[in-house]
Amino acid sequence: MVTRPFWQARLASAWKQAPIVWLTGPRRVGKTVLAQSLPEAAFLNCDLPSSAEQLQDPERFYRSLRQRMVVLDEVHQLPDPSRLLKIGADSFPHLKILATGSSTLAATQKFRDSLTGRKRVVEFVPVLYEELPAFGITDLKERLFRGGLPPALLATNPQPEFYGEWLDSYFARDVQELFNLGKRAGFLRVLSLLLRQSGGLLDVSKLARESQITRPTLMNWLEIYQITHVLHLLRPFSLGGRREIISQPKVFGFDTGLICHARGWSPLRSEDCGILWEHLVLETLIASARPKIFFWRDKQHREVDFVVPRNRQTIDAIECKWNPATFETRGLHAFREKYPQGKNYVVSPRQGPALEREQSGFKLLFVSPKQLRLALS
Repeated sequence: MVTRPFWQARLASAWKQAPIVWLTGPRRVGKTVLAQSLPEAAFLNCDLPSSAEQLQDPERFYRSLRQRMVVLDEVHQLPDPSRLLKIGADSFPHLKILATGSSTLAATQKFRDSLTGRKRVVEFVPVLYEELPAFGITDLKERLFRGGLPPALLATNPQPEFYGEWLDSYFARDVQELFNLGKRAGFLRVLSLLLRQSGGLLDVSKLARESQITRPTLMNWLEIYQITHVLHLLRPFSLGGRREIISQPKVFGFDTGLICHARGWSPLRSEDCGILWEHLVLETLIASARPKIFFWRDKQHREVDFVVPRNRQTIDAIECKWNPATFETRGLHAFREKYPQGKNYVVSPRQGPALEREQSGFKLLFVSPKQLRLALS
């Protein structure tokens, strides 16, 4: 079991704000293992009939606990999970409750109560760049190629069949159970098309035509992909600029291994690494619980990879570079003409301390993903 101190600290911070932490993230990302690593926590797998029987009387169950922390893994499998969590939060305030699931908490009609004020959400993402030493990964290209799902990353050899099995399990356990969706082949085909264009602009009308499905069906599926965390849609940043892209989002798959599988990238070439590195930086931003993450692009195709507002006037710009020596400031220059206040980060797989230097009249901070996370926090 690999220790995950960053995520344990995220959980501890969330518990300081609310008694319930909803740990969510894609299938096989490591939620259960993280939950089992918590010291002195009672652990229940809610998939098991014995656990469901034990939880039929919530008050009796909570009173019987000797521990001050309880994990309810896959809690959405229970008939009335929101009632169970609400009783725990309201009647046993000394308890810390961790509930896990592969989707947003409100994805299923079983959650009749949104638990407002009683919960905090921690979105678990694939293995971060800063966690690679703990997993024994010394070649970053291996992380890009295999992705960050621990079973695939830690396998002795690459296992292409893992991703096909993952997709089958994802549809059967996450999609059918929560949404009762029957169009398996079409749903997974569209997901594959989206993974192939991951990191690019999303044209919904074009994708609907290519997939031979209606636009309303595609919009529904896009919502399901996001609810189950397999895709992230980033909106363009704009405060009213006339020549900015203001409506077309970018689509990002949640795992670089799944993206490589969908694109047939085997072996990985050097020219493939840039776009995959951008995904790793996005995962760091998501893990850092940034409330709003955007990209910026204008009609002259000048762009900034990620944009994080600190307030209405101060907006940080984040550029991702596999090779920072190739960075040029064309997009940043256009962005700063409209939004002059904020820091400019260039994120690369660098070693050593952060580096500050001037280039083309801009002050740039060259950082690793961990250094970016610490700077933004």
